Amino acid sequence: MQSYKNFDLFNPTPEHSMLRDTLSSFVKAEVEPQAAASDKKEIFNLSLFKKLSELGLMGITVPEKYGGAGMDATAATIIHEELSASDPGFCLAYLAHSMLMVNNLAVNGSEAQKSKYLPKLSSGEWIGAMAMSEPAVGTDVLGMQSTAVKKGDHYVLNGRKMWITNGTIDENGTPCDLVLVYAKTGEKNGRALISSFLVEKSYKGFSVGQKIKDKLGMRGSNTAELVFQDCEVPLENLIGHEGDSMVHMMRNLEIERLTLAAMSIGIARRSIEIMTKYASEREAFGKPLSHFGQVQKYIGDSYAEYKSSRAYVYEVARKLDLNSEGNRLDSDGVKLVATTMGKNVADRAIQVLGGYGYVGEYVVERLWRDAKLLEIGGGTLEAHQKNITRDLINNLEFLYK
Repeated sequence: MQSYKNFDLFNPTPEHSMLRDTLSSFVKAEVEPQAAASDKKEIFNLSLFKKLSELGLMGITVPEKYGGAGMDATAATIIHEELSASDPGFCLAYLAHSMLMVNNLAVNGSEAQKSKYLPKLSSGEWIGAMAMSEPAVGTDVLGMQSTAVKKGDHYVLNGRKMWITNGTIDENGTPCDLVLVYAKTGEKNGRALISSFLVEKSYKGFSVGQKIKDKLGMRGSNTAELVFQDCEVPLENLIGHEGDSMVHMMRNLEIERLTLAAMSIGIARRSIEIMTKYASEREAFGKPLSHFGQVQKYIGDSYAEYKSSRAYVYEVARKLDLNSEGNRLDSDGVKLVATTMGKNVADRAIQVLGGYGYVGEYVVERLWRDAKLLEIGGGTLEAHQKNITRDLINNLEFLYK
């Protein structure tokens, strides 16, 4: 019988351990010192973002032949956990680039598209984004209004995209270098055909609309509206065939939801560290706060929920195949469980710290604000509940896998 005595779910290989150690050092030295200021000023730290390329992280799941690191879903999970323990907003910008754009292209793009774009994206020379949501359309993807019509040697793309992370990369409204855009290319049997396009920032008719300010959280990443007005996109920038986007989305949603769940793990871990340390140092009625039962409940429940969610997240990462779909049930499951867990743990940390938890100096109020988005972005809690119920109704055997 195979022995699992020395198996580490969270760092299964020496390469994973090295990656975590590297990230931990980078976060302490580079990310943490700027996190509070970037949040307060609502500034995306572009220069720091570029440094991620020096660590080989910008194309973490991209094959080495295209300039990437060629690593797996566990590596992506490690990165998102470690970055989010310090600055979830900065991490969200990384997720939009590395998972929503780069991994999506690496899995679904043609050889020509991958050879042209992935080296630039993996090196950090270019920054990418993915544009799906619209002003009036979020979860209901088939209801999107953006259209792409073939005209000669190009498509004419029209529409507006909303809530796009990395839509702009600076305060001047400069668009990111490459956007993966979803748009309707017709209908079949009364159902919208959604297609995927690669749009460079230089393309005529592409511009940044409003930059979305005054967000509750994730202020260290830029969010913007993107406008496509008779935007001309070369035929060769269609990914796959017309109508293929639902397959592209399903493949990439699994890694997106997994890494969003990993962000919640990082938020929870940091929140537990802060409240435990505070409870051991702060006294009330002559005793440390950690002496009191209610504080013990906050810390104890938080630790148990964090450890349970972390094991689930890394188990899903271990099984996830980046090149195919098939693990939607548990990618929904980990995001459903972990995101609410992360928000609740940050909330308890604020409660333990009292007034100090309510101000920025002690970090947990920022983590709490950032955590809320994770229950919305990449699929709402309600969407995950619907998907899980539907999958279980179709196949109860999932319970035993």
